Formats: sequence, C-alpha cells, structure tokens
Amino acid sequence: MNSLAGKHVLIGITGGIAAYKLPFLVRLLRAQEAEVRILMTPAAEDFVTPLTLAALSGQPVHHHLVDRRADQTAWNNHVAHAEWADLLIIAPATANTLAKAVQGLCDNLVMATYLSAKCPVLWAPAMDLDMYRHPAVRENLKTLSDWGQYVLDSPAGPLASGLSGAGRMAEPETIFHHARRILLASDYWKGKKVLLTSGPTQEALDAVRYITNGSSGRMGDAFAKALSALGAELTWVHGPSTVQTSDLPGVQYVPVQSADEMLEACAAVADLQDIMVFSAAVGDYKPAKLHSGKWKKADGPLELEWVENPDILKTLGQAKKPHQRVLGFALESEWNEAEALRKCESKNADAIVLNQAGDPQGGMHTETNRVALISRTGSTALPVQSKEDVAWNILNWMETTWNL
Repeated sequence: MNSLAGKHVLIGITGGIAAYKLPFLVRLLRAQEAEVRILMTPAAEDFVTPLTLAALSGQPVHHHLVDRRADQTAWNNHVAHAEWADLLIIAPATANTLAKAVQGLCDNLVMATYLSAKCPVLWAPAMDLDMYRHPAVRENLKTLSDWGQYVLDSPAGPLASGLSGAGRMAEPETIFHHARRILLASDYWKGKKVLLTSGPTQEALDAVRYITNGSSGRMGDAFAKALSALGAELTWVHGPSTVQTSDLPGVQYVPVQSADEMLEACAAVADLQDIMVFSAAVGDYKPAKLHSGKWKKADGPLELEWVENPDILKTLGQAKKPHQRVLGFALESEWNEAEALRKCESKNADAIVLNQAGDPQGGMHTETNRVALISRTGSTALPVQSKEDVAWNILNWMETTWNL
C-alpha cells in the first residue's frame, strides 16, 4: 500500500545545525499519513523550534525526562514512547549522541527512549568532517550497525564550519525513503532481485543531435520508489529521464542513452533476476549511420537511412529462465487488448501493461495512468489513478498472481 497510515514514527532530534532540516522530514512522513512524535534534547532547541515541529506533527513535542511546570511536575514516560514507536529515527546524530548510545549513557529523554526501544532504529549522522573521520566515531557507527541498527552514510558537501567533505546529514528525502523501506518491506519482495527499465532512449543523429520520444520516466520512477520501499534489490536501467528519484535504498542506478546500451546493460544482469519489469519507452529505430561532427545547413538536408533497434523485451523474454517472471508495457494508439495479448505471447512475457497514447488521463504526458494487465489467463483493468498508485497496484497483482 502506497501509504504509511497506521505507522508510528518517533524522531529524536539532537543538538546539531542540521536539525533545521527535520521539519521537512516531518512533512514528508505526515504526507504519507504516518503518525509522528518528536523528542528533543535540550541542545536541539537551539537549532529548531518546538513550536514548528508541534505544528507540523500535530503532536506536542517532548523535551525533558521530567516536565516542570508552574502548576505541576510530571515524569515524561520514555518507556511509553519507545513502546509506541514502529521506528525510531535519531537525526541529526551528533558524535556526542553516538558515543552515549554505544556506552549506554542516559542523561536526556532521547537517550532514555533509545535505550528502551525494541523497534528498528535509524541513525542519520551529522558533524564536521574531522569528527566524522575520527576512529572513535567510525567505531561507534560500526558498533551500531553491527547491532543491527540502520546507519545512513553521511554525504560529502559544504559544512557549517566552512569546510567541505563528508559529515553532512542525509537529506530529509533520503531519510524518508529509508524509513519507508524499513516500515513497508514485505516478505514477498524483501531480497527479491528485480530489473527495471524506464524513461526514453536517445539515438544520436550527429555529434549534437538525437532522436527521442516524450517519455518522462514517471512510471518507472513510481515502480522504483515502490520496489525500494517493499525491500527489493533493484537494478534500475534508465534512459535520460526528466523525473527520477535519487538515492533510493536498495537501488543500483545504471544510466544509458541508446537502445543498444539499454539492452547491453540489461543482458549483463538478466540471469541474476527474479523479476524483470520493462517500462522504458525504447525507440523502435535508429540511424543506420552516425554523421561525424555537426551537420551544418550548408551541407544540405540531413538524409537518413533507418534500421530497427533491438526489441529488449522480446530478447530477454525469450531467454528467461523457468523461475523468472517478465512484465512488459505496450503503449498503443488505440485501446487494443488483442494486440497487447499478441505481444505478450510473441515476446514470452508473463504479462503486458496496456496503456494508450493520447489518453488525457494516461500515457506519456500525464501524472495519472489508465492501464490493464493483459496475460494468457485474462485481463485486469485498473481505474485511472496516479502513476504511483498504478505501480503499487501492479506490484500487488504480481505478488498475488505469480508464484515466486
């Protein structure tokens, strides 16, 4: 299901400058209908306001082990917070907090809750590059990982100190996608090896020009996000797309341009896959000869002879192993289930996703799609919906239909 509805995410914010990014993470989680609670160390309040976080999460923000107010003093139940959570995210995870976690020190609400947590824990380290490189910090990160906790890499870039290098906190979008993978991974998809193609291909005409099509890559991007969240190990061979989510966990990105390059990249890994999803809009033809240099107007009209591109779906479908399953796409100018079934059979696919060019609610140039799953056993039509929901529903159909 393309949602975190019913999932409880607890965020522990510690005292680093990257704390100012946490409201963005809260918004991403809430947009997916997760319930979010915020805990803060006293130092974190210097970098992000509790009022902002409370407004975005819809929950009061908790700061101290003991709440002292004018009319009462109350114990903040760290055990109850820990038992409520399906996932604890600690971000930014400073060097000080990492050391406390490894040593079991408990001097604030975040650490008391961490030490009580039975749920998965996701760490997003953030500090200056020399601190991040220090052997003590490296050992602490390794220890947490060895304990089975999730430790994100720290990307390189400009740091608050003015230096540049590793030590930045992972971006909120990256933390969000890792959280989804932890919370949504399914027994069926977890560890499955999946090959995905997406986007258009480009066939060079001369040194600066090429022929392509209008595919944005949006449908493939929807598949990649869903497969990553479900726990698959994805090899994503993609043409030059205008829509592409970066840094998805469990995803190996393989950029290509031409149909020949896409076939070569797919063939290199095809034997290792359990499932192959071919959603790319591969050009049918390419110039027989590449013009050297840039063709100039003075040279006259550019005359081209065309040759057929390889049929990637057919090539790999006909070579698939008995345990493998193949899903292809057919974009037709008219809604033609018979033609989609013919392609399914001739290319040895297990199913074809039929959609229609020119459909104002589907095809290449929309954020929604209208599709039907066509196979030898019948046809299943899906209603018009977002391409993300289409991807999730197709994957659900595959899970319930294919015996893998």
